[in-house]
Amino acid sequence: MPYTPIVATLGYVLSPDRRQVLLVHRNARPGDHHLGKYNGLGGKVEPDEDVVAGMRREIREEAAIECTAMSLRGTISWPGFGKHGEDWLGFVFLVESWTGTPLAENPEGTLEWVHIDRILELPLWDGDRHFLPLVFDDDPRAFHGVMPYRDGAMQSWSYSRL
Repeated sequence: MPYTPIVATLGYVLSPDRRQVLLVHRNARPGDHHLGKYNGLGGKVEPDEDVVAGMRREIREEAAIECTAMSLRGTISWPGFGKHGEDWLGFVFLVESWTGTPLAENPEGTLEWVHIDRILELPLWDGDRHFLPLVFDDDPRAFHGVMPYRDGAMQSWSYSRL
């Protein structure tokens, strides 16, 4: 059977001093699959856009800022991650500069600046604890991982860098 994942973006917006990252605390919608967790910004790529355009649009929609510089840090295949077991393929970006004033909240929850060294202390998806260090490390190579989920739980994690 062919792999036909939902294609999505996930972006981590750095503060101007590069010490903090803008995260959404998913606390606004009771039925949210991510309720209570902190996450980067992003979402599904539309059929008429590439992943960079999708990332820019999602950041604009979720935080009301415009990305002026960003880099692709990696890709992750999440088989079975969706609320109903859907497969997802994510393009993970680091937003290094931007213009505008970020919103304080959006329909998904509160937007919060968090010190990068404190991210792993927050309520996150278990899998995020494995790939987030790769997003913020000094290795210039992108990572490419696979992280299967079953019934909302991460099963394994593997990645490579080129």
